[in-house]
Amino acid sequence: MNEQLKVLSGSAHPELARLICQNLGTQLCDATLTTFPDGETFVQIKENIRGGDIYIVQPTCPPTNQNLMELLIMVDAVRRASAHRITAVLPFFGYARQDRKDRPRVPITAKLVANLLVASGVHRVLTVDLHAGQIQGFFDIPVDHLYAAPVLMKAIRERGIEDLVVVSPDVGGIKMTHAYAKALNAPMAIVAKNRVSAEEVEALNVIGDVAGRNVLLVDDLTETAGTLTAAADLLRKHGARNIYAGVSHAVLGEKGKTRIADSPIIELFATNSVPQAVGDKVTSLDISGLLAQAIIRIHNNESVTSLFDI
Repeated sequence: MNEQLKVLSGSAHPELARLICQNLGTQLCDATLTTFPDGETFVQIKENIRGGDIYIVQPTCPPTNQNLMELLIMVDAVRRASAHRITAVLPFFGYARQDRKDRPRVPITAKLVANLLVASGVHRVLTVDLHAGQIQGFFDIPVDHLYAAPVLMKAIRERGIEDLVVVSPDVGGIKMTHAYAKALNAPMAIVAKNRVSAEEVEALNVIGDVAGRNVLLVDDLTETAGTLTAAADLLRKHGARNIYAGVSHAVLGEKGKTRIADSPIIELFATNSVPQAVGDKVTSLDISGLLAQAIIRIHNNESVTSLFDI
């Protein structure tokens, strides 16, 4: 056994951190996180972590900037407490969609966040279903990139859905859709869309046969649920029967929850990578076991490769 394993939680998703600790058979490290009246974050680690192997669980979900800054401050506190190794456990990596310059004079914020994490003292990152896999290359430290697909597909198989077609709600999700279709031994289809604004999406056409078939929409992320619900409406018009959806990260606000509730979607499967994955028709699936397996393997310097498999 290496240095003592310790798990800390920020305020973004303490319930997930507790579930990870249950899977590991350990307790959360005692720490104080408070906010001063002027909005500044204060962190104090209440246990001796000198020489420890520290894992900080903090998805950078809304409020994104607050949770990101809190993570950086926690990392600094742990580094100054002489931890041997610091792993940032980011079940959801915020700013992942700002991964390239798609317009003039815009930032590549995903790279900036990677730089901030490295500069703060993070030695490695553990994350789940990055919006773009190449973001791993933004880090100059090791990144263990897990997939939620096995957890999602297990729940889908348990439903015993017959005559299933796996559908990508946009062209960018073809690779993920193909992986699901292959694993579920089902054909696939694609919805062509046009993004009107950050919250409004127009579904244009369906490529593939969905008439009279049960449908599973798959995506990595939904927030306002515009893409999913527009695709579901179009699929229903093309004769789809029961429509299900599965996403890795359901960062749902009130608009997203309302859209899902009012849509033809019967059930939305989502992991508990963020606390926002709740609502009418939303089934939250626990990924704490997957994250705990990765943590124990990293701690013991064992291969994590098998956990990447879909």
